[in-house]
Amino acid sequence: MEQPLPSVVIVGRPNVGKSTLFNAITGRRRAIVGDEPGITRDRLHGEALYAGRRFQVVDTGGLLPSESADLPAQILKQARVALERAAHIIFLIDGRSEITAADRDLAQLLRRLGKPVSLAVNKIDVPAREELVHDFHSLGIPDVFAVSAEHHLGLDELLEHVTAGFPLSQPPPPAPAIRVAIIGRPNVGKSTLLNALVGQQRAIVSPTPGTTRDAVDETVVRDGVPYVFVDTAGIRRKGKTRLMAEKLSVMMARRHIRLADVALLVLDAAEGVVGLDAAIAGYAHQQGRALICCVNKWDLRSGRDRPAFERLLRGELKFLDYAPVAFVSALTGAGVPRLFELVREAYRAASQRIPTGELNRLLAELKVQAEPRILYLTQASVRPPTFVVFTDRPEPLHFSRERYLVNRIRERFGFQGAPIVIKTRVRRSRARR
Repeated sequence: MEQPLPSVVIVGRPNVGKSTLFNAITGRRRAIVGDEPGITRDRLHGEALYAGRRFQVVDTGGLLPSESADLPAQILKQARVALERAAHIIFLIDGRSEITAADRDLAQLLRRLGKPVSLAVNKIDVPAREELVHDFHSLGIPDVFAVSAEHHLGLDELLEHVTAGFPLSQPPPPAPAIRVAIIGRPNVGKSTLLNALVGQQRAIVSPTPGTTRDAVDETVVRDGVPYVFVDTAGIRRKGKTRLMAEKLSVMMARRHIRLADVALLVLDAAEGVVGLDAAIAGYAHQQGRALICCVNKWDLRSGRDRPAFERLLRGELKFLDYAPVAFVSALTGAGVPRLFELVREAYRAASQRIPTGELNRLLAELKVQAEPRILYLTQASVRPPTFVVFTDRPEPLHFSRERYLVNRIRERFGFQGAPIVIKTRVRRSRARR
């Protein structure tokens, strides 16, 4: 016998956009949408599919728990039937208005049900309104999402959370390939490393610097994970690049850095870390790419003191303290297989999303007292992981405080191999709003 679909119930007071959200999730204009409050009265049912998980969506009439009139009471009765069967509840609220007594009553009612509840703050359709979202944490629901049902903004994050425990109803889509740019200055062994990674002579290898001009890419599947490795042209300083073909190659190399998920920065162990290595690493860092330092030709290094070389590297490339270091010999293949694991972990770290509730629990534990005061912390995006800090003053955080916050986030949540971006916004007072 086929199991019934998990039920996701959308609730909220009248005219907050429940029917618009219902239509957005189901992908069909099933519910009537209008500016007049109270258009939806009966329960509406629809089916939706997200990330291979099929579920039922229920749109309820606008709820006013304290109303005793006949029609609101009937709507509440209909909604209670749906709530009792719900696998997850989306409590939708209007992000452009103040929290009302009806919102607080409904939040209290939903918490007493003991069901999973997500608070979706609707009508957040421009970046300027995102700072309003944190006010709604006062309703006591930890999982808060900024959405715009009309413009389909923020729905992926909301549905990813809501459907996380639902069974897969069909085979999941194939995992996207991790795109890896092999970058570095000329003649450090990038093409040899590509050949070692793909297991064949894919790129021309020559001791002559600048042999690679066109970006060479190859797809490899390892342990079920597809990778696309792109061997880029060696990047020279602008003053050293004279031929038009070389200039175009360098431009393409920088473009492939922008398009990559992970960058493999290849260094020459025999020559050590030079100034151009730092400049090339800076391109990837500024683009927010996850990054791995790959020390090639390690078999040629006399002494082979890995800790000493890594200390040297960290000293020269201080801004890459998050990047793991791998010692390899592309010519012999030593250490190359480990790069697949490092790339996979760096990609996972760069794609990691931390719930707002966990971030603010960390913030409460830190008890940072300096000015400007940090009021709230949320993650805005991934690849690179970007966090927004809301403060009580318009001035930006001091570098040292920003650094302290990044380090604490790394200690708690990892993010090895991925740069962390911190953005500061001031919370406008209620009076000014």
